[in-house]
Amino acid sequence: MAKLALPDVPPRVVEFTKGLLIDWLGSAYAGKGSHQAEMIEAFARAMGPSEGSSTIIPSRRKTSAYFAAMINAAASHVVEQDDVHNASVFHPATVVIPPVLAVAEAEGKSGREILEAVIAGYEVGIRVGEFLGRTHYEVFHTTGTAGTVAAAAAVGKLLGLPAGTLIHAIGSAGTQAAGLWEFLRDAGDSKQLHTAKAASDGLLSAYLARDGFKSALRILEGSQGMAAGMSRDADPAKLTDRLGERWATEETSFKWHASCRHTHPAADALQILMQREGLAADDIAEVVTGVHQAAIDVLGGVVNPTTIHQAKFSMGSVLGLIAVHGVADLDAFERQVLSDVRVARFRAKVRMERDEEVDALYPRRWIGKVRVTTTDGRQLTARVDEPKGDPGNSLTRAELEAKAIRLAGFRNGATTSEMRTMIERIWTMDSDVGAAQILPK
Repeated sequence: MAKLALPDVPPRVVEFTKGLLIDWLGSAYAGKGSHQAEMIEAFARAMGPSEGSSTIIPSRRKTSAYFAAMINAAASHVVEQDDVHNASVFHPATVVIPPVLAVAEAEGKSGREILEAVIAGYEVGIRVGEFLGRTHYEVFHTTGTAGTVAAAAAVGKLLGLPAGTLIHAIGSAGTQAAGLWEFLRDAGDSKQLHTAKAASDGLLSAYLARDGFKSALRILEGSQGMAAGMSRDADPAKLTDRLGERWATEETSFKWHASCRHTHPAADALQILMQREGLAADDIAEVVTGVHQAAIDVLGGVVNPTTIHQAKFSMGSVLGLIAVHGVADLDAFERQVLSDVRVARFRAKVRMERDEEVDALYPRRWIGKVRVTTTDGRQLTARVDEPKGDPGNSLTRAELEAKAIRLAGFRNGATTSEMRTMIERIWTMDSDVGAAQILPK
């Protein structure tokens, strides 16, 4: 990755990466006003500089690259609309883009250099997530663990670290990698702390390596490295899988619903079934979703959600929004998921079952199956092989831009006019548009 150059990247991947940046920017603005982002920004105000070269996206304040990366990573992971890579079960944008943009502002990097760094971060992070395997995800939030390594690789690339030095950045990142799923049972705010720390710790690791700080050279596969402590099925071959031929970046999915990705296949399937059969929520007596085991591991602990964010990890709540309101977007979560008794009533009708086919294909494919029993006794089924936003069912350019504009306006983070200007600059950023020109003043 140290030698990655934009001319070596297929043009379609470069354009796709620009779309990932646009998508992330919408999520970062949507995090404005969230208590998670505001608390981390308050910490930064107390502990960091009150001004600097790098932009805090939600508040538009300036601070150091380190704290800007930390806050922006937290903010962009609040509303659960940031991208995800299926096979690695990893959210790349929220940990790769914040440190890259923050450092690019501080170091005066070009749009081409930003794109190279983002692609490097995605390629490394996705492969590390795949390497760590399914058993890692049972306990660890891969975005916090693989994400720390991805952030270090991205910032290291942006700083121009040679391969020998980049190894030390990755080693320092790996020894700091963390993030546990236990918080879901308590409606904790840890998920945003995972991304904040992954982004800032990765940045820290790259800068330390640049200055000669040494680390473990085999932090991933060593006998006391990440795989040894965090996985039972790690596969080192995944780290170099078709490197230079396969571009994992373009395998990334855009999230359509404002919820945990594990809920999306079932949500799409239920939506299709209800439209096909002309059903209303009150026509349904029971919904059984056929899911992979990881969905049960992550979502199963959320029985009666008490916060909006926790409800995003409740299969019943997400399907309740789909059934009652037809959507599971930001407004539906904000206004209805906890207060609408019809959603709560529907939530009680939903249960998850491990499906052999779905589980066998996961995580390479995320299939959605639902089995509905109607109040008049009918048994109906539907399935989705590629949820909305997956590479084979991706968003159009118009849908992508509209989503980003909608997210940015959710809490008045950026106006439509501002977003259109930023979007235009991102689409042309490989022609001398730097980080300082992308964001509004």
